[in-house]
Parts: sequence; structure tokens; C-alpha cells
Amino acid sequence: MTSSLLLSLTTFLYFFCTLFYLSGTIFRYQPLLKAGTITGWISLLVQTAGIGLRWAESYRMGYGHIPLANMYESLVFASWAIMIIYLVFEWRIRQRAMGVLPALFSFLAMAYASFSKGVDSKIQPLVPALKSNWLIAHVVTCFLGYSAFAVSFGLSALYLAKKKYGGEVEAQNGALAFLPSVSQLEWFNYQLVLFGFLWLSVGIITGAVWANSAWGTYWSWDPKETWSLITWLIYAAVLHARNLKGWKGEKTAWLSMIGFGCVLFTYFGVNFLLSGLHSYARQ
Repeated sequence: MTSSLLLSLTTFLYFFCTLFYLSGTIFRYQPLLKAGTITGWISLLVQTAGIGLRWAESYRMGYGHIPLANMYESLVFASWAIMIIYLVFEWRIRQRAMGVLPALFSFLAMAYASFSKGVDSKIQPLVPALKSNWLIAHVVTCFLGYSAFAVSFGLSALYLAKKKYGGEVEAQNGALAFLPSVSQLEWFNYQLVLFGFLWLSVGIITGAVWANSAWGTYWSWDPKETWSLITWLIYAAVLHARNLKGWKGEKTAWLSMIGFGCVLFTYFGVNFLLSGLHSYARQ
């Protein structure tokens, strides 16, 4: 048994998880939604085993580092973080019908990591810039923030869909019937934005400390740093607008979706379109 096999299996498990959640929502059939939850937990356990095995394999190869060093490993961790954040959130609120988009995001991240020709899945030694104890703290906190924003994006999309197609009354007769009310979706979205914002803040701080020890400066306006700051400012605006200006509903939903667009550009756009101190992240 190898980590590659387990992580490849995870990709297909996330696909079936997405299918169960989607079918359960469309046909308003609770057993399918429950199957989505069970498959999600199974996927998470298999993926956790795969990540742990890949970590052990790196030690056997003489590299000995946590699997967070390149695009493949960060995509695997991002899909893991999205699913665990969503499943814990689902368990807390006892609602299963919101799992379609988080499961889909986890599947897409794993599919891209597994099948894209531009992503190298081989275990590689750390580049000099990554040989630091700050690697785990910085990458884990940033990706917990990004993953919470991914779940928030899903809730924002569901909020806008339910708001447009019947809101509190008519949606009860359609595929959105199992969703919480629009007011509940708005509140859940706010909680996830706040959760992600706190983790991203810690990620930026740990990154600044790491940058000072590696490059002699806390901030260099590198493209990755700049877009991380832009993302942080947008989600800060979401929280500010909601708490101090009374913005709720569609305005904050659209703003949080724009914020997730910045998350995607920070990760993919900067890696492929812009060069800087973080260029190793595209490997």
C-alpha cells in the first residue's frame, strides 16, 4: 500500500460523496444525504492515512518533511481541510444538505492534483527556502483559512440560489427544500468567514515572521504576499460591513464570493502568472 494509491482512491471517494450529496438534495431523500456524510468521513480517513503514509515515505527516502512543500501536497491538504471543516460544521449544526459544494471542491482539488500534467506528485526534497520550522505553522494556518472561505463560498452560492428561487416559502417545494432558511445560511456564512479570517490572519503573521528569518524582512510586497493581503482586506470588509454597517444577505454573500475569487488567484494565479519569492510553490 502506497500513499499514491490511497490519495488516488480519495479522489474517487470524494466524487461519490459529491454525487450522494447532490442526489440527496435534488430528490429530497435523506438516506442519500446520510450516505454523503458517511462517504465524506470515509474519504477523510483514507486521505488522512494517505497523507501520513506520504510523510513516512519522505523519511524513508531521506527527505523527512511534512507533505506541504509543493502544489500537489498543498492541493491534497486543501481538499482535506475543506472536508474536515465542513463535516465538523455539519455535525455541529445537524444539517446535511449543504455538503454538495464543499465535497465538489475537495473532489476538484484532488482531481487536479492527481490528473493534471502540470502538477508533479513525486516526493521531492525541500528547497532551501522551505527548510524552516515555520513551514507547518504558516502553511497549515493559511490553508485552514482558505478552506473555510471555500465552504463559505458554497454557503453564499446556496444562499443566493435559495433567495432567488423562492426564498423561505417556494423553495420548500423544490430541490432546495432541505436547505436551512436564508437567515440561517447567512448566519452560517458569517461564522465561516470569521473562522477563516482568524486563521488567515495567523497565517499572514507567521509568514511575516518566517520571511524575516529567511529573507531579512517581514514584508517585501511579493505577489503572493500582496494578494494574501488583498484577500485579507476583502474578508475584513465583509466582517466590517456586517457588524458595523448592518450589511446582511446578498451584499455580504457576493462580497464573500469575490473574496474567494481572490483566494483562487492568490493560489493559482500568482503561482502561474506572476513570479516572486514564492515561485517554488508552482512545483
